[in-house]
Amino acid sequence: MLKQLQILNYALIDSADISFDNGFSVITGETGAGKSIMLGALALILGQRSDTSAMRDKEEKCVVEACFNLEGYGLEPLFVAEDVDFDNETVIRREILPSGKSRAFVNDTPVTLNFLKELSQKLIDIHSQHQNLLLGDFNFQLMVVDTVAGNAHLKSDYRKGFDQLKQIKKERSRLLEMYEKQQSDKDYWSFQANQLREAAMQPGEQAELEQELEQLTHVEEIKAALSSANLLMAEGEYPILDGIHQVQGELSRISKYLPGGDELWSRLEIINIELKDIAREIGERSAGIEFEPQRARYVQDRLDTIYSLQQKHHVDSVDALLSLLSDLDEKLTRLESFDEEIALLDNAIAAQQAIVETLAEKLSDSRKAVFESIQHSIEQQLHQLGMPHARFRISHSPSEAFRDDGFDEIQFLFTANKNGELADIPKVASGGEMSRVMLCIKSLLSSAKGLPTIIFDEIDTGVSGEIADKMGRIMQQMGLNIQVISITHLPQIAGKGANHYKVYKTDTDHQTISAIRQLNDEDRVLEIAGMLSGAELSEAALSNARDLMAK
Repeated sequence: MLKQLQILNYALIDSADISFDNGFSVITGETGAGKSIMLGALALILGQRSDTSAMRDKEEKCVVEACFNLEGYGLEPLFVAEDVDFDNETVIRREILPSGKSRAFVNDTPVTLNFLKELSQKLIDIHSQHQNLLLGDFNFQLMVVDTVAGNAHLKSDYRKGFDQLKQIKKERSRLLEMYEKQQSDKDYWSFQANQLREAAMQPGEQAELEQELEQLTHVEEIKAALSSANLLMAEGEYPILDGIHQVQGELSRISKYLPGGDELWSRLEIINIELKDIAREIGERSAGIEFEPQRARYVQDRLDTIYSLQQKHHVDSVDALLSLLSDLDEKLTRLESFDEEIALLDNAIAAQQAIVETLAEKLSDSRKAVFESIQHSIEQQLHQLGMPHARFRISHSPSEAFRDDGFDEIQFLFTANKNGELADIPKVASGGEMSRVMLCIKSLLSSAKGLPTIIFDEIDTGVSGEIADKMGRIMQQMGLNIQVISITHLPQIAGKGANHYKVYKTDTDHQTISAIRQLNDEDRVLEIAGMLSGAELSEAALSNARDLMAK
């Protein structure tokens, strides 16, 4: 419920701080006093777009702050989902800056307007005259039925199942779309895969071939260098190996006189053995190297094939080409198994469809179970509100397809006349009749505790004093279940409030200011008497006011 509303620098309001109680409260005041201004400020709390034109002082920021008691309404998950601290005493604040920007806070945590709207829809229902048009809206009608039936859990289970069904169908559509697109690419993929497969490339092959081609291209240089090296090592005029052998001979003659001479000889022997092995390998490799033009052409052609494939597919390695071949084979294999994947999804759709149908039937049965009680309750109250021949019915039929709210097509039908033909409410009801029907519906919702707070903005427009008295009694009864606030011009309704607030204007030297205050019992008598008789307060009007308050 709404516990407190603070308004600063909004329209004609300089500063206002209003505390609200539970039960049924009324707000009165002369036309133009500022009752709609208070609703406008409250609308900012509920997520309405801000406008600097509403700021009283354009140089100062506008602040509207409301405190709500949320205990027992199960709103904690909504706060958790948005990472906002939950408190049973929750404070919502909206600020409009002189620059035109606005900020919103819930329990001092910055929030988006979307979150504010989602939260406010669960806190307050502001009923104005234009809201009567909802009587012909299918979604509103379905909400009324579901609220009375207490279908929150059933609707949640159904929506989860229905969303899952949509997801599976979406996956099937995606697969079909992909298959149709890929089917046209199949021949091209097959050609690419075959071309890559025929190349029979191996990991590391490119580096080996490039090295071999380098050798084949420079075979004469290599052979000449190896021959020269062989002459220097073993066959030239002064072979290195002969020189080493001679050094060893010199060391042998003096080794018995030279300390460590044997060690030097041994070290030279190790070198001599290694050089002999090197000389032998040089000779063998020199003898084994021959110019092979056929092999050179093969290696060059092989590399040209690899380079061509790399250029075609915009890659720079054999490994990347082999990875591409693997991807193409996977795509072609999946195309071959497409029928199996579709069959699996079809089976999943059929299974989920059965689940959704069962959940939809439970939801539909729950709705139909309350039709009679809704019809009886609304008709009974309409009879009390001066419409003795009024009839209210709920038309029902199954829809052609499942929706996210089930498969029920319902319509509220109404007639105010004896033997009148039932029809869609907006087509046959006058403004006053629609107000009374809506009041009955809101009364029904209050008994189901669908919302913590309902605010009626002059719902009594166009009704007589006797009917207003009965409307007041209904709102008074609604106040036993939820918080009800009615902005009214009629004394018959004002007298029924457990709490009474008056909106008024005062003039200063430079401006007109709107204000609101809560009336005590004596002030209430004077206010209601003034609503009955005008500026002249007769004793009869005062007595009548006391009677209205006592009823």
